[in-house]
Amino acid sequence: MQELFEVLTTVFTPGSELSQIVLVTLKMAFFSTAISMILGVPLGVLIGYSDFKGKRIILRVLNTLMGLPPVLAGLIVFFILSRSGPLGEFRLLYTVQAMVTAQVVLITPIVTGLVSTAVSQVAPKLHETALGIGLSRGRELLYLLNECRSQIFSYIFVAFGRSIGEVGAVMLVGGNVQYKTRVMTTAIMLETNKGNFEMAVALGIVLLLISFVINSVALLFDERGFAARKRRSTIPRHKGEGSSALNENKKERA
Repeated sequence: MQELFEVLTTVFTPGSELSQIVLVTLKMAFFSTAISMILGVPLGVLIGYSDFKGKRIILRVLNTLMGLPPVLAGLIVFFILSRSGPLGEFRLLYTVQAMVTAQVVLITPIVTGLVSTAVSQVAPKLHETALGIGLSRGRELLYLLNECRSQIFSYIFVAFGRSIGEVGAVMLVGGNVQYKTRVMTTAIMLETNKGNFEMAVALGIVLLLISFVINSVALLFDERGFAARKRRSTIPRHKGEGSSALNENKKERA
């Protein structure tokens, strides 16, 4: 137990190898999440809001990509970034940029699918209301994003949690290079294979703590969004709407 405590202390010591691993992990997760949200949110809004030919096929492809095996995504990025690949001249393989690229390939379909589902549930009713009051298309999209803001915020943390816990894809394209591309998940694998279980357990505890904080924040946003939607659904749209409905019920009974 004392050795485990010493390892945990080293994790939070600036300049140590363990703190470097944590920083690389957070850096990779932050940029991959940001890029995935920038790409996935507009695509999800477009797919969920619009009704176009071939939408079912796109949704099927999207659902397939949401379950894309991480090793396969890493292999695809590996071939693209290798020396014989189309982007080999940039020498991005075994860098943090390569790991971010692999994470974006994995996370963007998930974000797109989640946003598309959320938008498709809100868009029909909002579109009818927008037509009734004469809103422009741009204002309608702004209101749509406002209605789905809590879900979108929660998806940010879902994407971050997915990114920070990835191991297969980042191992392939990152190489687990010390002080460069070694992250918490690959370090856990390495230390376990070496028999250094105290280090592996310490890194696992830190990873669990970070995931716990991320999931707690995501759940908080989701609960607030649900409460807000519930309040809006119970408030009458116009004054006297509840009393008029009550009078109509009385007339029908009479």
